[in-house]
Amino acid sequence: MSDTATTEHTFRRYREGETAADIDLEEKIFQADASYKCPTYVHKTPPCQGSCPSGHEIRGWLAIARGMDTPPVEGMTWQEYAFQRMVEANPFPATMGRVCPAPCEDGCNRNEVDDFVGINAVEQYVGDWANDNSLNLGEPGKDTGKTVAVVGSGPAGLTAAYFLRKKGHAVTVFESQEKLGGMMRYGIPGYRTPRDMLDIEIGRIIDLGVDVRTGTRIGQDVTIDQLEKDFDAIFWGIGAQVGRPLPIPGFDADNCITGVEFLDAFNQGWVFSTARKIVVVGGGDTSVDVASVARRLGHITHKADKRLSDGKALGHTAQDVAGTAVREGVKAVLTSLFPIEEMTAAEHEREDALREGVEIRGGVVPLEVIKDDEGRVAALRMCECEMDGMTPVAREGTEFEIECDLIVSAIGQMGDLTGIEAMDNGHGFIATDPLYKVKDQDKHFAGGDIIRPHLLTTAIGHGRVAAENIDHFLAGEPMNKRPKVDVHHFNLLNELHQRGLDPEEYDHTQRRGTSEEHFAVHNYEDRSTTQIIPHTELFKGHFAYEPRETRGEVRIVGDDVLGNFEERIQGFTEEQAQKEGERCMSCGMCFECNNCVNYCPQDAVFRVKKSERAVGRYVDTDYAKCIGCHICMDVCPSGYIKMGLGE
Repeated sequence: MSDTATTEHTFRRYREGETAADIDLEEKIFQADASYKCPTYVHKTPPCQGSCPSGHEIRGWLAIARGMDTPPVEGMTWQEYAFQRMVEANPFPATMGRVCPAPCEDGCNRNEVDDFVGINAVEQYVGDWANDNSLNLGEPGKDTGKTVAVVGSGPAGLTAAYFLRKKGHAVTVFESQEKLGGMMRYGIPGYRTPRDMLDIEIGRIIDLGVDVRTGTRIGQDVTIDQLEKDFDAIFWGIGAQVGRPLPIPGFDADNCITGVEFLDAFNQGWVFSTARKIVVVGGGDTSVDVASVARRLGHITHKADKRLSDGKALGHTAQDVAGTAVREGVKAVLTSLFPIEEMTAAEHEREDALREGVEIRGGVVPLEVIKDDEGRVAALRMCECEMDGMTPVAREGTEFEIECDLIVSAIGQMGDLTGIEAMDNGHGFIATDPLYKVKDQDKHFAGGDIIRPHLLTTAIGHGRVAAENIDHFLAGEPMNKRPKVDVHHFNLLNELHQRGLDPEEYDHTQRRGTSEEHFAVHNYEDRSTTQIIPHTELFKGHFAYEPRETRGEVRIVGDDVLGNFEERIQGFTEEQAQKEGERCMSCGMCFECNNCVNYCPQDAVFRVKKSERAVGRYVDTDYAKCIGCHICMDVCPSGYIKMGLGE
């Protein structure tokens, strides 16, 4: 648990001095028999899922981890069942469990009780278990005869390829690099996304029968016209591969580069510079990665002569850096327009960078690159600033200089649309409609950073939704809108089906007394596509203080970071993953606590027969006994019970 997390309850049902005796429950019960309201079981989306850009059904696989939702197949482990649930929305659980900044945890209702549920850590555990046990993604769908080209093999492109193959479409991935992975491989250092892990998760998708053409650049090796001729649809997931330079005088110096260039070179095995003093301008996760990598590389005093076949020297391989080169500590300064506590980089990433020796200066704006007599960088002139929205306002008289011999700009990215200028919206991106269809371009769809630079998990969500829309397009039934809450939802009919509890056939004749019939799902309403359940609808007093399980971490201090490229995060044990699953409050879905059964004064609420139970079908109501007193709703911890029918 973080240092700032409270260790006491932040919610109490009654104020100091109040007790249940102060509420006249007897009068409430006797008056309630005139109420027309009775309980119905209403499924809503929890805020963790609502704030997950990839659309994970998080509550669902946490219920599996806690043991409430058991595998429907005899002999299946809970880890495999949870993995299957995860990849219904996101085929990269091991990767995202490590690098996603977890907006789901920010939205977690448990923050109102003590501390959020460690969703990322459970996801990493299940993803790693799946890798260690060689789980696959099942079989592709029945062949449709349709073909789709996916341009780019980053998170958006590979996710689209995965879901399109599950729909039965033939998919060919075109990638300009020699290896697949996009920003997961070339934009994030290996100590954050271990390459063996990444290769396994990518390999699962390719094993579905995806054709791959690496070293192939669209617009150079293959034209757009050729793609349109050979494929029924095209998905563009080419990412934002061009970093934005600093818009200040002097940034044209040779030793001024962008963060994208720096990380791409490092991740391909090449190091740009032997700089002793580096300034990274940014404030987001990319800038932290650059500064942290720079600290790990150190200053190289022994130069290994590495050249390509054309004789061009590129610098030093990562192996040279990590192994044989002699290092001295490099001074890395990270600057941000915003104050440190308001930087967009994840808090734990900032803390790691500070501990590893990166100096962070917030609330400063670059003014000019100072060059030496040879035209190389000597310093970066800056001043303090205040932010007017997204615009920095310089404070006069606060100018200062930071000595450096390398400046890295990590202030944003845009696409490289060379050779495919027809796709450019005029700003270095591809413009799409809300369904990820490229505007004014038939057969073309796009997602990921090329439409809006954001998180890896956002790109995964784009790929998932775009694949579904492409499927409808290929079937001649294009979609015109998406659900208001556009994530992967629990589906009660699917749950009943996998348990062999499907409703009986219905002859569609009107009748009374249908509560005794078995052709309908009674007493249930699904609002998950339109409503997210807030903490105010939960009975938070049910939950005891339970400290969050935390992942171990290799904490490196100061110059000990030099040459250390080992993974920092240590994953959960099975016991930790299960305990963290138990902390989930199951917002918007019954988790079988029995409160409604135990507290109903009329015995109107009862447990469903064990042979007929399923997730979401644990309790039922005898309306002949119900007097509408609302007590079942009041004591429902998850907010699953609502009074009255309809909205």
